This record gives sequence, C-alpha cells and structure tokens, in this order.
Amino acid sequence: MNGFFPALWAEALKLRRSKVPLFAALGLSVIPFVAGLFMIILKDPEAARSMGLISTKAQLTAGVADWPAFFGMLAQAIAIGGAIVFAILTAWVFGREFSDRTAKELLALPTSRAAIIAAKFVLIAAWMIAVSLFIFGLGMIVGNMVVIPGWSQELFQSAFVNFVGSAILTIALTPFVALLASIGRGYMPAFGWAILTIVLAQIAAATGWGDWFPWSVPALFSGATGPRAELMGGHSYLIVIVASIIGLAATLYWWRSADQTK
Repeated sequence: MNGFFPALWAEALKLRRSKVPLFAALGLSVIPFVAGLFMIILKDPEAARSMGLISTKAQLTAGVADWPAFFGMLAQAIAIGGAIVFAILTAWVFGREFSDRTAKELLALPTSRAAIIAAKFVLIAAWMIAVSLFIFGLGMIVGNMVVIPGWSQELFQSAFVNFVGSAILTIALTPFVALLASIGRGYMPAFGWAILTIVLAQIAAATGWGDWFPWSVPALFSGATGPRAELMGGHSYLIVIVASIIGLAATLYWWRSADQTK
C-alpha cells in the first residue's frame, strides 16, 4: 500500500503525544493489584477484616488463594476490562479525526486511505498486545509479592496461553468500534456500541448461546463461566475471525467511499 510506513509513523506520533493511551494503560494496570488484593483476602479473611480490607459483614466469594485462581482472574479481567479499555483507545484513534476536525485534511493527503486505515489498525493492535503483555508481567510480580501456592511451569505456560488468547480475541473485535466511531463521526457512538456488546455478551453467555456470539467468546475462552472445552467449539473461533474481517472491511470501505463533508 502506498504510504503505509509514513502513515504508521504519523499515527505513532499522535499516540505518543497524547495522554489517552497512557491513562488507558494505567487503567488496565489496576487488574493485577485487584487480583492480588483478592488473594490476600482469600488467604486470611479474618486478618483482612481486622485490617479493614473488607467489612465484618462481607460475604466472600468462594475461592482459594493460589496461582490457578490468580491467573484465572487476570484472564477474565483482560477479556472483560480489556473490551472496555481497548474500545476507548480504538474510538479515540478513529473518532479524534472528527472531534479535532482533521478528517478532511487527513483524506486530502497523497497517502492512500487504505494505508491510513491499515496504519491505525496496526498501531492499535501493537499497543493492545504490548499493554496486555505488560499486565501479565505485572501480574507475575504481584503474585510473587503476595506469596501464593500452586506454581508450576506447566501452569505458567497454560495461563500465558489463556491470558494472551483472551486478549487477542478481544482485540480482534475492535474493528467494529472503529467502524462506529467513523460512521458516527466521533467517540460516543463507539462507546455506546462497546457497552451494548458487553451487555449482549453477558446475556448470550447466560442463555447458553455465548459460543455463537462473537463478543461472548473472549470471556468464555478466559474461563469466566467454566472450562472452555465444555462451552466452546471451533465455530466460536471462526465467528470471531469472520466478525473481525467484516469489521475491518466495512471500516475500510466506509473511509474509501463515504463523503466527508466536515
């Protein structure tokens, strides 16, 4: 594509000079610390009450303080929390062109529209993957600081695949956020779409249709509702891939074909 690397460089500069990606990363960084706090509470509920970490009337969720539970919390959080934070970044990357009124100038450049959109998506995906890996690494530090049992090399490998897989499946569905930010010419339609899909994903999973609804698949993969082998099949991954391709193609088509009047 003509001009892809210059477009990627320009998008990287926008990302570096904005505080939105930093605050989004900081928001996700809370995940390991919250998981660590739960481990502390589950290790010794009475001590947690005496320190004021929980109310004396609080009813604890059933669970044990060990590495499998800790890794499970990380994967579930990146699947659900990541859907929100990744949507925020995607909406910002595409929606800011309209809120800053730079869309017309952007499309007047000699760089092809396909290259510009591809650069945006590549940068978004790279940022999301990098932040996800950072969160996992931070989780390893927090887990070791809390000192919880159940560690093994096999568990680490399985947990890493589980975490990264949940993150990638979540990332694969962000093109629809970009599409709504483009069609709606701003952030709010994309945010509304993100909230809608999260709600629908919960409903689909609760009614037993989550394996057929793309936005439910990341949470199912993470193990949020049980072993994924019992809840998912090959068709679940296929519908996520198809949905991702449709979102990418629709976003590119809109930017190449829609009239830009403001």
